[in-house]
Amino acid sequence: MLRVEGLDAWYGRARALFGVDLALKRGEVLALIGRNGAGKSTLMKAVMGLVTAKANAVEFDGASIAGLPAHAIARAGLGYVPEERRIFTNLTVAENLSTGRQRPRDGVAEWTPERIFDLFPNLAEMQNRSAREMSGGEQQMLAVARTLMGNPKALLLDEPSEGLAPVIVDAMAEAVMALKREGLSIVLSEQNLRFAGLICETATVLSSGAVTYSGPLKPLLDDHDMLEDKLGL
Repeated sequence: MLRVEGLDAWYGRARALFGVDLALKRGEVLALIGRNGAGKSTLMKAVMGLVTAKANAVEFDGASIAGLPAHAIARAGLGYVPEERRIFTNLTVAENLSTGRQRPRDGVAEWTPERIFDLFPNLAEMQNRSAREMSGGEQQMLAVARTLMGNPKALLLDEPSEGLAPVIVDAMAEAVMALKREGLSIVLSEQNLRFAGLICETATVLSSGAVTYSGPLKPLLDDHDMLEDKLGL
């Protein structure tokens, strides 16, 4: 579904990624693991065309997206929920959802407000509430929901549990598991290994901008020494 080969990225003159490979299969939820500054967010931004990058290949759904602008990549069906959320705080929940709406795609069940509210029942109760008045957890749900309204074929989800209360983390995990059951392909960037372990079976680990592990997630969860080694701790 998504194939990245030999990806390098820079912020100005500072190199942030070093020959990163990543492969997401159709219907898979892949954990992208690493500590702060490891390059997880940069990798997602590079795939989306938001930072300076070059690669041997960046392919999505069988076509090259290398060098395309972010709006063209999103239009191709790759959804992106950044860590910063970037919702419109001056708009209501319903208005935020409408800003994410795109045409239906072949082979993708159309996302409607009704489907969104089934996935995130809390949002159904605050459709007319300003996003500014929402908690951090509610804003995170809205950020995911708005991206889903674009009917993506796959989703890049950056740190969805970061800074959220445990009850909201559990609700977010349930929502991502529901998306997995529906067959949506997802790259899930996470530091919360408990969260990732609930959802993902495979993982790619980044340390200092390079891949140190790619394979089943369970061995990392079962072997603390191995995990620390791959994380570069």
